[in-house]
Amino acid sequence: MRAIAKSWERELYALHERLGQLFRRPEPRQRSLAYMKGLLGTVERKNGWQLAEWIGEATLDGVQHLLERAQWDADAARDVLRQYVVERLGEHDAVLIVDETGFVKKGEHSAGVQRQYSGTAGRIENCQVGVFLCYAGHGSSAFIDRALYVPRAWTDDPSRCKAAGIPPTLEFATKPRLARNMLERALDAGLPCGWVTGDEVYGGDRDLRLWLESRGQAFVLAVAKNEPLQSPEL
Repeated sequence: MRAIAKSWERELYALHERLGQLFRRPEPRQRSLAYMKGLLGTVERKNGWQLAEWIGEATLDGVQHLLERAQWDADAARDVLRQYVVERLGEHDAVLIVDETGFVKKGEHSAGVQRQYSGTAGRIENCQVGVFLCYAGHGSSAFIDRALYVPRAWTDDPSRCKAAGIPPTLEFATKPRLARNMLERALDAGLPCGWVTGDEVYGGDRDLRLWLESRGQAFVLAVAKNEPLQSPEL
């Protein structure tokens, strides 16, 4: 077990060596490593306060600065992660999986929150919904991209978006459109992939299916039993 733990620690340092280059200053660079260790550790509730305590900091200020104000490029971090995953799990018949999950919330101010279906809760809840892209290969899997679903009720309310920190340039996008954006980024980056798969939220979107066909990308997407299909012309 100790050897396995040391191996995991070496991999974490190797990954952080790449991610650390995204930070301009040494303080958030080092704190980001401690934060990652906390997320992987035994902290019961991985919120800002408990992670700050686990790191050994007297206040929450440093962790808040890392998450809210430190200058680093989240999209660049996504690209670093994707490359790291491909190096370890990449194979020509790997699978890209699109799916969503809900994050239950109490209030009305978190970006994109509203009463909507949450697969996590199994019912309609006040929640945020995120769309995720997972890569599965060599018997393992890892998330490589993400997008927050921002309902039209939010994008049609600029003042509410501004208060929540949502950029004014953000336009409404359906969950299948968010999935397509993530798939396009991954495939354009040359990620090896045999199949794309997802449930009927994504299989029911004809534009997504046609786009995958236009790329010659094999896919297995669930569709509802009443989904209209066009037969090829004879």
